[in-house]
Amino acid sequence: MKNFGVSQAKFDQLLGRMLSLGLAESDIEEKFTTSSGPGGQNANKVATCVHLKHSPTGIEVKMQKARTQAMNRFYARRRLCELLEEQTLGQESPTQKQYEKIRKQKQRRKRRSKL
Repeated sequence: MKNFGVSQAKFDQLLGRMLSLGLAESDIEEKFTTSSGPGGQNANKVATCVHLKHSPTGIEVKMQKARTQAMNRFYARRRLCELLEEQTLGQESPTQKQYEKIRKQKQRRKRRSKL
């Protein structure tokens, strides 16, 4: 698997995350389609949108965040890892912890503004 056009550190981090979740490339079905939205001729002619399906869990991810297929493949795998972490870890997943941190900050700011 090549590094999807990202730095080696980001690629290694993604691989480590996939290994820790037990996510194998053989479990992922990957399809490409043309993106929608802005991007002009590149979006209309080139299949840059990535669809991933994790066979064991049935989780599907569609990513068209970037203009290049390689970056969308990276982003889609990263999002798939996030969804698997939320499913397996629940409230202990990194994204849930981040949501909780932001919620507490907003509550704190709200209390301070009332004083």
